[in-house]
Amino acid sequence: MVANGRCLFFLLLFLSLSPSNSKSVANPQFPCKPPTHNTYSFCNKSLPITRRAQSLISHLTLQEKIQQLSDNASGIPRLGIPHYEWWSESLHGISINGPGVSFKNGGPVTSATGFPQVIVSAASFNRTLWFLIGSAIAIEARAMYNVGQAGLTFWAPNINIFRDPRWGRGQETPGEDPMVASAYAIEFVKGFQGGHWKNGTETESTDRHGIGQKRVLLGEDGEINDDKLMLSACCKHSTAYDLEKWGNFSRYSFNAVVTEQDMEDTYQPPFRSCIQKGKASCLMCSYNEVNGVPACAREDLLQKPRTEWGFKGYITSDCDAVATIFEYQNYSKSPEDAVAIALKAGMDINCGTYVLRNAQSAVEKGKLQEEDIDRALHNLFSVQLRLGLFDGDPRKGQFGKLGPKNVCTKEHKTLALEAARQGIVLLKNDKKLLPLNKKAVSSLAIIGPLANMANSLGGDYTGYPCDPQSLFEGLKAYVKKTSYAIGCLDVACVSDTQFHKAIIVAKRADFVIIVAGLDLSQETEEHDRVSLLLPGKQMSLVSSVAAASKKPVILVLTGGGPLDVSFAKGDPRIASILWIGYPGEAGAKALAEIIFGEYNPGGRLPMTWYPESFTEVSMTDMNMRPNPSRGYPGRTYRFYTGNRVYGFGGGLSYTNFTYKILSAPSKLSLSGSLSSNSRKRILQQGGERLSYINVNEITSCDSLRFYMQILVENVGNMDGGHVVMLFSRVPTVFRGAPEKQLVGFDRVHTISHRSTEMSILVDPCEHLSVANEQGKKIMLLGGHGLMLGDLEHFVTIQIY
Repeated sequence: MVANGRCLFFLLLFLSLSPSNSKSVANPQFPCKPPTHNTYSFCNKSLPITRRAQSLISHLTLQEKIQQLSDNASGIPRLGIPHYEWWSESLHGISINGPGVSFKNGGPVTSATGFPQVIVSAASFNRTLWFLIGSAIAIEARAMYNVGQAGLTFWAPNINIFRDPRWGRGQETPGEDPMVASAYAIEFVKGFQGGHWKNGTETESTDRHGIGQKRVLLGEDGEINDDKLMLSACCKHSTAYDLEKWGNFSRYSFNAVVTEQDMEDTYQPPFRSCIQKGKASCLMCSYNEVNGVPACAREDLLQKPRTEWGFKGYITSDCDAVATIFEYQNYSKSPEDAVAIALKAGMDINCGTYVLRNAQSAVEKGKLQEEDIDRALHNLFSVQLRLGLFDGDPRKGQFGKLGPKNVCTKEHKTLALEAARQGIVLLKNDKKLLPLNKKAVSSLAIIGPLANMANSLGGDYTGYPCDPQSLFEGLKAYVKKTSYAIGCLDVACVSDTQFHKAIIVAKRADFVIIVAGLDLSQETEEHDRVSLLLPGKQMSLVSSVAAASKKPVILVLTGGGPLDVSFAKGDPRIASILWIGYPGEAGAKALAEIIFGEYNPGGRLPMTWYPESFTEVSMTDMNMRPNPSRGYPGRTYRFYTGNRVYGFGGGLSYTNFTYKILSAPSKLSLSGSLSSNSRKRILQQGGERLSYINVNEITSCDSLRFYMQILVENVGNMDGGHVVMLFSRVPTVFRGAPEKQLVGFDRVHTISHRSTEMSILVDPCEHLSVANEQGKKIMLLGGHGLMLGDLEHFVTIQIY
């Protein structure tokens, strides 16, 4: 649920349709205009999509087919088909990164809502919020398409695991936990691809939390139609991609050596969920090699989604990832071989021109067959047909009313604010310094180069936000006598020449807020960090200002990657620490509301914050599990054995909470859920001596599911949202078992001194199983611990 103490019904009304009243509006180019709409069967909306795709392919020459295998697909004038750009980006709002989006070429849309970076939205641990963000971005994207400023295929979300804290693109992901990344993928994709559209007419409904919503669902017969799409979302980057440029290693040539165990329970689950449950219509293969084979050439990784996960969509390479097969990785003997290998493995389209330039030669040399190209085109055209691209004028379609008026709406901007509120994490609050009483604050000092830069709050893959505001502007709205000092000339902070001015400003103020951390000069695509400390002399700036301040200071941390701020955590002169990440266009207002007590912080860290000593670990080591024999501490909260600055799930509130487990089973018997052959084998082996069961031997996982009923009590004096997290741990020592793993989570809104009941679904086959060294899921027999805060409940799994 979207949990806060405000009226949320109005917030969610953004899903209602408003016709655009713009007079000067460009139109998108589209095929199947009169009179060709009656000429070709691929324009016939009454025919099945497969038949329409086959019809289109049959009309193309080989050269025309090859011209469709690039993100910038050529037009086919003789068939009335305009060119199409497949590459648009929508990670946390419509982005300027992809050539499919245009804000500055005279179109009526010049900005779009800037939501928090994904790592911040993930910190809300709120599935409904993730869905609503996807839905809001989709409305703006389709509105921009209707005026010729965007495409229909967008390459988001990024669901790689935030494996190493130095990774420059960790900010784009939902964090380090595969279960959270999977949940985010499902919700964002469902919302973005049009999970709430039906017939172009609104229907009122109420979700399980009692929040009214306006919905419009796909389908012309009153039923949800999985074949039709509002937009196409893309799960990227498959797989084991989480290194940009570190030392002598580059993403273009890095070989990610991954065990079967780690592949099964860490790297692949988000992609499996994105396809199986989110129904994503696109998958992107990554630059890197996986165990010696380029990801875009690994037939097993590209075919498995279709054969086992039910994937109905297209597979694109990352940009120029086909070229890297030959040019960087030297995996193929020629450019033609690289093209043939990728297409035969299952890739359908190449972001870039490498396939365009080499496919004809590959066919002529017998390395590639036209049938391989036809297979790829069938996948590509099927997605375009599901999007309605060949259904005629989009202005007459079910999304035709969307236009500039539906971009940067009040409702979308309010949703961006709510997302920032829920994602901000309070890490320290000694002596309850926060919240401040604005009536009691006579003056305020804001220190730091990031405090007065509105354009630094978006993170990467950002567009032009509707109403950007700097942190300084947001805080000044609460205290008129607010002063600012830059402290460092930039985020790199190589000089202390501005320290003295900051110290003077701090000495004069009643309260001091220091803004420190990271921006895109420190972490971004093609740029990993080498240190986890604050850049340059920022640490010295923070300590110097804290020493000069009359009262303990508030430290606000920006950036997506974890920081070693142990110095601040242990310094009594720094009373409060807030992590805001990249909070988007409404981040300044959200931060001010939290600091001055108008909103109770409830965000939780979706990643572990490691100490600086972790940088001694090679970034190229993909192993999740620790290895004491070589001093390797493992990675993420599930396996890491070293010290932490702040842990996964860490985060404070202005109030306190207690839990009570109302109901949960103490025993589960597997006998009724096993196949007859499995029961016979167990009897022959002596069931009492078994320590585990293979999950694939369980024929009815559904019958084992149960709900843990939980009572959450707010025992403090302030209402607020609270993230409930349930973890499990296995009953016996098992090689490679996680220290603990997340079973379920939910965000609930609580009232001061009142209790709230909730439940978390536990699926033993999924949540109480572990991967063995062969990458097979097994369920250990015995007592599994379910941990809820300080409470632990044991569920014994037995055969009989």
